[in-house]
Amino acid sequence: MNTPFEFIIVNREDEIKMTPRYLTYNFRTIFKRNLYAILLVASNLAAAQSVTPVTHPALRVILVGDSTMATKSGYGDALCGRFNPNVDCINLARGGRSSASFRAEGLWNRVQDLLAQSSQEGMPVYILIQFGHNDQPGKPGRSTDLVSEFPVNMTRYVEEVKQAGGVPVLVTPLTRRSFRDGVLENNLKPWADAVEKIAVQTQTPLLPLNAESHAAVQAMGEAEADTLAVAPPPPKVDNSTVIDPNKLEPQGAAKSAFDRTHVGVKGAAYFATMVERLLREHVPSIRAFLKPAGESTK
Repeated sequence: MNTPFEFIIVNREDEIKMTPRYLTYNFRTIFKRNLYAILLVASNLAAAQSVTPVTHPALRVILVGDSTMATKSGYGDALCGRFNPNVDCINLARGGRSSASFRAEGLWNRVQDLLAQSSQEGMPVYILIQFGHNDQPGKPGRSTDLVSEFPVNMTRYVEEVKQAGGVPVLVTPLTRRSFRDGVLENNLKPWADAVEKIAVQTQTPLLPLNAESHAAVQAMGEAEADTLAVAPPPPKVDNSTVIDPNKLEPQGAAKSAFDRTHVGVKGAAYFATMVERLLREHVPSIRAFLKPAGESTK
């Protein structure tokens, strides 16, 4: 057997030597004291020789955003499931983060590392960037000024991705699903408008998710929209009072409870399908890496 490995196990006066050319051992002592060690060595040898190299990904997609895109509370993982197996889709979105706090907490460093790695490997990389929910006023440590800070933060993300050789894709914030007298509110539109303006100024692909999701949720109505949440609604949800969005977006992961911001399995699949369609429409170069419409592994 040809092998590059050599193992030496010492147990007081006894020694096992395993090399490509010889094996010496003492049966009496070995089987008393070192049977487990022999089996472990053999197992490691077999495992080392049967490792199959991982296929080099043809494309890398990285998701950057807040809880509406993050694992367990957003559509990000479901969207990753829409790509072909040769695509490395990484969901780095985190609950409660804004365009400012995502960078301030060092989360953007991971994206830059992956951009550098992708560049070295000659691998195309797309970065989907979605913020707005936690940039709204009233969120200490996260809120950003809509005029002087939010556009600067988003533009900086775009510029750094381009400088690193990646393709930035701006995504307007997913709608909340709070109705008032049968009409769906859209208090995220100013942030969506700001992102659209940045996309034009920087000539960056844009996914108008806010407008698309708002229109779809308005059309389905409140009762159906509530089925997209993380958990079923309680027996009565009073919509007569104004809901403070800050209470729905705690710093960190979303709570496993009903609200009209985060999404469960059904909601994640629904909005992942929407984002997939928008990708096909607005980022033609990525179409070849998507599975046939409606097919998913998640």
